[in-house]
Amino acid sequence: MDDKKVLIVDDQNGIRMLLMEVFSGEGYRTFQASNGKLALEIVKDESPDLVLLDMKIPGMDGLEILKRVKEINRDIKVIMMTAYGELDMIKEATELGALMHFTKPFDIDEMRMVVNMQLRGSETRSR
Repeated sequence: MDDKKVLIVDDQNGIRMLLMEVFSGEGYRTFQASNGKLALEIVKDESPDLVLLDMKIPGMDGLEILKRVKEINRDIKVIMMTAYGELDMIKEATELGALMHFTKPFDIDEMRMVVNMQLRGSETRSR
């Protein structure tokens, strides 16, 4: 099985570190970016299987990044991370192709479960 790649995009260092640790612990190849420009470079170079994308990033916001990720490769799965109260943006993110969102502070175990399901579920899907 080839290693699945997860890209974590958040301007908060602590969140990136936490998620990197969790998902490399799950056996994924993890990448991180603190801004949109960097995130898109990684998307182009590494073509990650899944992107965990913070909605509120200084410079290029999450929706813009999402839009561009989908332009580069529609098959990349994107899960948004949002602050409380960004519901209008969540609706737009869903229309742009985001799978779902987690509201901060999120439950890390729940997120791990969802990511595993998205990345490994296709191999074990029986119905």
